[in-house]
Amino acid sequence: MAKIFKDKICWITGASSGIGAALARQLAKKGAKLILSGRDVEALAKVDAECGGGHLVLPFETTDYDALPAMADKAHAFAGRIDMLVNNAGISQRSLAIETPFPVYQKIVAVDLLAPIALTQLVLPHMVRQGSGRIVMISSVAGKVGSPMRTGYSAAKHGLVGYADALRVETEGLGLQIHVIAPGSIKTEVSRNSIIADGSKRGQSDPAIENGMDADHAAKLMLKAIARGEREIILARGIERHIAKLRRQSPNKLFDLMSKLFASGYADKM
Repeated sequence: MAKIFKDKICWITGASSGIGAALARQLAKKGAKLILSGRDVEALAKVDAECGGGHLVLPFETTDYDALPAMADKAHAFAGRIDMLVNNAGISQRSLAIETPFPVYQKIVAVDLLAPIALTQLVLPHMVRQGSGRIVMISSVAGKVGSPMRTGYSAAKHGLVGYADALRVETEGLGLQIHVIAPGSIKTEVSRNSIIADGSKRGQSDPAIENGMDADHAAKLMLKAIARGEREIILARGIERHIAKLRRQSPNKLFDLMSKLFASGYADKM
């Protein structure tokens, strides 16, 4: 597997923490050259140091669409190519739909769906010209299953899966590989950083995340699956893996299960 990523130019968004930082560390161990993007310059510099230094730290706001073309040009100029783009930057949600105003949905969809599409569309021509490249979309189990308290997040992550699936059909014959990763609970700051009904940060985690898979272990599994050429990677355990499979096997059973889960006081337990 190491040979697959050795000397490859890998651009990771949301690289300052969580899954993005873990992927950066694991790719660096395999000899990849990294482009690290996010908003927190100091955190990105720390990840760069953890990865041995010498990588390109390219901070930007993913929803600043006007600035993205210049960022894509800088990323491409770093080594004259981009071998893998990992669209990882995102925000989660913890609020009931009936309590959540539309601008909160706009923010979630902008960050979790439109931003990765915008960046992918800019990187795509470079990869097509070089005749190779991987595009990795970090979706979620909530992008396969409608998850309560996450209506906007689920909508955006479902949309990301649909975009990736259609893009795969169009580009496999051009030498590109499109990978969708749907993680379950990974122990990161995702819950603390999620937004609530008024658009502010939640500021606290939840038991599922705190008991979730270690981020570096998850990153290792993701890279193994990518190296094997897996196009859709469900990275979840227990009930989360079960519901992701149930979505394919018996949607009505899934809907009933999720309804019972919510009726049992899911929102209060969050």
